[in-house]
Amino acid sequence: MGAATDDAVKQLGLLMDQVEAPLRRTFQNVHQGYPKETLLRFLKAREWNVSKAHKMLVDSLNWRIQNEIDTVLERPIVPVDLYRSIRDSQLVGLSGYTKEGLPVFAIGVGQSTYDKASVHYYVQSHIQINEYRDRKILPMLTEKFGRPVTTCIKILDMTGLRLSALSQMKMLTSISTVDDLNYPEKTETYYVVNVPYIFSACWKVVKPLLQERTKKKVKVLHGCGRDELLKIMDYSSLPHFCHREGSGSSKHSSTDADDCFSLDHPFHKELYSHIEEQASHKELIKMGSLHVSIPEPDPDDAKIVQVIEAEFQKIGEQNGSTTNGHKV
Repeated sequence: MGAATDDAVKQLGLLMDQVEAPLRRTFQNVHQGYPKETLLRFLKAREWNVSKAHKMLVDSLNWRIQNEIDTVLERPIVPVDLYRSIRDSQLVGLSGYTKEGLPVFAIGVGQSTYDKASVHYYVQSHIQINEYRDRKILPMLTEKFGRPVTTCIKILDMTGLRLSALSQMKMLTSISTVDDLNYPEKTETYYVVNVPYIFSACWKVVKPLLQERTKKKVKVLHGCGRDELLKIMDYSSLPHFCHREGSGSSKHSSTDADDCFSLDHPFHKELYSHIEEQASHKELIKMGSLHVSIPEPDPDDAKIVQVIEAEFQKIGEQNGSTTNGHKV
């Protein structure tokens, strides 16, 4: 790190030393013993402006306290059949690790329907995965490699993306806003695979609106991206939808143990068991979903959403408003 970076980290660290005790306690849950790395993430997210990074971090810590995020891993989504429905409609999972030891999270963007539960359950589940990653997986990797491992990579599968995804925009915006404001700079690279025309058209108009930092993180790969991804991970860590060209992210294209989206995959089994175990230490399991307040998105992000919606609308008009035809 350069002198200017060191100075910014030092300034932000001094400001954080002055916050009230409850904020300091939840900050420990965030940084997991590596405060400098966390300060760096928030500084990057605010273009190295110490004052803005400080506000962002304090706002995030207050959000954690107000929404009981520190105890979210003590709140299982019950019954388990409801959680299975969420896993079948919010396609996300840990498929393995890169050769450098970063977790590989797969996301089935095109085939996630978000239609089996309320928005609150989907947001709760997403936050639980984030917290399990940050409090269990990354500390385990940090200990294993003897150096801070604080980020991951994500592989976004666009198989099945249709104009009907416009109806999920509010849900996706809620989840991305939670990530942008409270888990900034946790993803090293986004690899986009199995890209249909509708994504290519949207990417063309959205890319110029993104910050340079974000543009550099997004890599759109040819086909299922297998050959490119094998340069940074072993075959065993590839998500099931990257195993062969044209495989897609069909829920029936592999066994449940191989399908990293499935509740029967080892990652989701371990996650759900961990939450159940944490809950068992409490006298009363809180029933129902966790109603997390969704912060207002950044104006620039809101503009991007509007551009995507407009592009979807335009494509729909060009194709006679077809939402499930072959043209899109």
